[in-house]
Amino acid sequence: MSAELVSVIKTPRYGREEAVAAVRRHFAALGVKEQVGPATRALVKPNLLMKRAPEGATTTHPDLVYAAVVCLQELGVREIVIADSPGGPYTESALRGIYRACGMEEVARDTGARLNFDLGEGERENPAGVKAKKFAVIAPICRADFIVDVAKCKTHCMTTLSGGVKNLFGSIPGLQKPRMHYRFPETEDFSQMLLDLCGAVRPDLVLVDAVECMEGDGPSSGVKKQVGLTLCGCSPYAVDECLCRLMGFSPEQVATVRLARERGLFGGEVALTGDEGALQNRHFQRPRSSTVDFMAGVPALLRRPARWVMRTLFTPRPLIDTAACVGCGKCAESCPPQTIVLEGGKARIQRERCIRCYCCHEMCPVGAIRVSKNILTKH
Repeated sequence: MSAELVSVIKTPRYGREEAVAAVRRHFAALGVKEQVGPATRALVKPNLLMKRAPEGATTTHPDLVYAAVVCLQELGVREIVIADSPGGPYTESALRGIYRACGMEEVARDTGARLNFDLGEGERENPAGVKAKKFAVIAPICRADFIVDVAKCKTHCMTTLSGGVKNLFGSIPGLQKPRMHYRFPETEDFSQMLLDLCGAVRPDLVLVDAVECMEGDGPSSGVKKQVGLTLCGCSPYAVDECLCRLMGFSPEQVATVRLARERGLFGGEVALTGDEGALQNRHFQRPRSSTVDFMAGVPALLRRPARWVMRTLFTPRPLIDTAACVGCGKCAESCPPQTIVLEGGKARIQRERCIRCYCCHEMCPVGAIRVSKNILTKH
């Protein structure tokens, strides 16, 4: 298997001119000009997790989305849709609020790209899927013939890393995402499902916003980290491999990266171009739920029970700070097994049924849910 090309460009700060210059270099290095044209129906899929301003480093910065749209237009693309299925209900009012807060309204207004309000869904298949071979996805995914996956470089309490592969979870409509968490509560199985989904969506290009990243308890409650890079590649697996290097994680610590290697989706060889010397270990703080994978030396037949023991005894749980809780119900709305109830205007987790997916932590708008520490996750 030949090496996959990944473009790395120093992008010290946000700003439309800087972003467009960086994306032009990425597109030139990857030969995007040969892949698109006037008849192309392009989809730009950012990470719009929740209603947050760009300065919070939770969502893809609008300047990178602007740059992706403008650079596609420069190559002759006329039909460009910006679409995502954020956390929570997939409704027009919810989308309007998130598009406005995340800066997508301005991008659409200034470029002529169209924001998606089609709440329909279609189906994408991956016959080689391990956990799932068919997926319900938002309608724009099915209509597009060129998909640009514009991810945000962040840590993630369940998957350790949120990058090109994880960003495609936003292809699944609204509250169907918690159902996927419920079907696949173990990190290993959930990561296999994400790889199956990636193979079904088949993004043509992955562009990563690593200008300002998030470390610690991401994807929404971590700490902003200045890195000053953008990355781009045609293989989401190769791009995520590079994000491992950047963040200081080994492939064994990121299940989607390790499993992509095991499944032969990626051979482990990356050819860097651009400012390749800038891809250095920036020592990201891991999420408190992330632990070292001790399963490498365990026989295959024993790995599942061993993982169950590790999860039961040592995996951190979400904890609610009742003083900070505002009783909005976002955590209960996003909880796959519906273990969270509101009592006296405060959220309470029924711990015996908690599957430790951290969706509540991810979707809390006020940061009132933290992840507990244990003896394996103190760092």
